[in-house]
Amino acid sequence: MTFPYSMMVIVAFGSSIVFHQATTAVAFSIHSNSVSRSCSSSMGRAFPSFPQRQPQLATTNDDFSLESLSTSRRQWLQNSMISLSTMAGFLDTLVLFPNVARGDSSSEPPPLASQVTDKIFLEIKGLPSSSSEGNSASSASATTKRIVIGLFGKDAPQSVEKLKKLVSDEGLPAPCKPREERAFQREQLEANKVYNSCIEGQDKGVNYDYAQIWRVIQGERIDFGSVAGRFVAREYPSWVETTPNTLKHDRPGLVSVRRGSDSGFGFTVYPGGNGDVDDLNENHIIVGQVIEGMDVIQTLNNVPVVTSAKVNYMALTGGPNNKSAPSRACRYGGAMYCNENKPLIKLTIYKTGLVA
Repeated sequence: MTFPYSMMVIVAFGSSIVFHQATTAVAFSIHSNSVSRSCSSSMGRAFPSFPQRQPQLATTNDDFSLESLSTSRRQWLQNSMISLSTMAGFLDTLVLFPNVARGDSSSEPPPLASQVTDKIFLEIKGLPSSSSEGNSASSASATTKRIVIGLFGKDAPQSVEKLKKLVSDEGLPAPCKPREERAFQREQLEANKVYNSCIEGQDKGVNYDYAQIWRVIQGERIDFGSVAGRFVAREYPSWVETTPNTLKHDRPGLVSVRRGSDSGFGFTVYPGGNGDVDDLNENHIIVGQVIEGMDVIQTLNNVPVVTSAKVNYMALTGGPNNKSAPSRACRYGGAMYCNENKPLIKLTIYKTGLVA
């Protein structure tokens, strides 16, 4: 966390007050035992705001009357403690809510990483409204949140063209996968049904209509684009670029796709935080950046997810350590087979399109 200069000044000022309070307490204790005019004079010079009252001489033995002096010092100490408590509360606010101190907001996107050539939008359904009472499913499903993504067409032209088609009505052309051969008759009948359904709708390209946000790893990634059921039997596109792309995940809101053909039709948004970005930098192509709706991204970053499967059972049985794309096993199976940080609320991409 980087603290602004003004905050460091306030912290130093608060520390100075604590030091002065401690010094005053020690001096007051000494003075109570042995009061003298020289001690009173030195205290007055060290603390100019300290009330200066000359002690009244007693009638015998040259002793000082401490009643008036003790009262004034007691009042001064009480006022100082109140001021110190107020300062401490303000410092707590600065530490716990640094955005308030800086005057910025999570809804404000960071500076652009590259030149924006095109813009697309997505409307997401499933997040609870901030004004709705409770977190009921009805209020969440009725609320749509919008984000706008600026695409870097000069840095990733081929991938940007695919994304533009995926948010269009026509969709991205993708052939059906070959018919699967199963050992059991019942499973084969199901495979035949899926294949025949795909062939009937093959003229329609794949798009993000009613696709899902299928994985959220807080501070690391938010994965969009688990396409609707009618598209699950399509061949995945190949995300490759011949244009050099040296962009890194160095700011919140960056959008990327995984290199190769094993990542499905989706894309990843980096929400910013303390997550591990090594995999993103090594295996992903940055294609754009969220330019509107960073507050929505931060809300998505904090949605509750499946956390019961602490052990990666897939890896223990010889499967992959991590999944690059959503699978039917995760969609219909339990957390034991999924282990994908799947959101506990259904988050649907309700509407998409190009921004004129």
